[in-house]
Amino acid sequence: MPFGDESPAASGKANLAPVLAEAIDIAREAGALLRDLFFKPRDVRYKGKIDLVTDADSAAEELILGRIARTFPDHAVLAEESSGGRIPRPDPPPRHLWLVDPLDGTTNYAHGLPIYAVSIGFLVEGAPALGVVYDPSRDELFHGGVGLGAYLNDRPVRVSAEADLERSILATGFPYDLRVSADNNLDHFTRFSYATQAIRRLGSAALDLCYVACGRLDGFWELKLHPWDTAAAAAFIPEAGGRVSDYAGGPFDVFGLETVASNGLIHGALIRVISSDES
Repeated sequence: MPFGDESPAASGKANLAPVLAEAIDIAREAGALLRDLFFKPRDVRYKGKIDLVTDADSAAEELILGRIARTFPDHAVLAEESSGGRIPRPDPPPRHLWLVDPLDGTTNYAHGLPIYAVSIGFLVEGAPALGVVYDPSRDELFHGGVGLGAYLNDRPVRVSAEADLERSILATGFPYDLRVSADNNLDHFTRFSYATQAIRRLGSAALDLCYVACGRLDGFWELKLHPWDTAAAAAFIPEAGGRVSDYAGGPFDVFGLETVASNGLIHGALIRVISSDES
């Protein structure tokens, strides 16, 4: 399926829709593979002290990269397991770049906890253009993109209408280096614990962001995420009426270290808590 030579300004709904359809099909196939392997014995390896990878990660990534290479041979791809950790922002950015996390929530998956997803994002000249996140356990597929809307299983979704941070439910996560780095989110977690109704830690940033898009969560913050964790949902959260930014409220960068997502109504309050003095 060729992707035309149109300019980014012309890369609207008509041009992105076929790419999104292919991404949906790929995510469903990879998700089915993960679901089939879920109850089978796992080969678990550790990339760091608490950062692990399973044979299912590798199998799903091989499937996804093979499909992309066959269908879009001229596109660049960055994927979690084959990229070997944090990557710098490509300079200059490829015209078309896929960002793939074949199994977001590997720790959950390895322990038999069914909260995990396939996350596939697509950037056009460095900007999130579309994304697909598939949760095989619940058969929930989130997808959308710039000019394409935001959907859960083909039904339009919308962010929540909660405008009071004290009545809001948030989600977050913690970086893999939390034991050795002081910049580990524990300070922000403490502050938000006093400022909100509740905080959840699900173990899949891709799903957390999708839950913001569909109104299940009012907001999300996390640091040191990878671009394949955030690129998919960052493309369609604005389509659902939400907002994504860095910790200062500035433009979101998938290659940056800071992610804040919300329904838009509490975004300023989130930024104020993150920016407040620790004293």
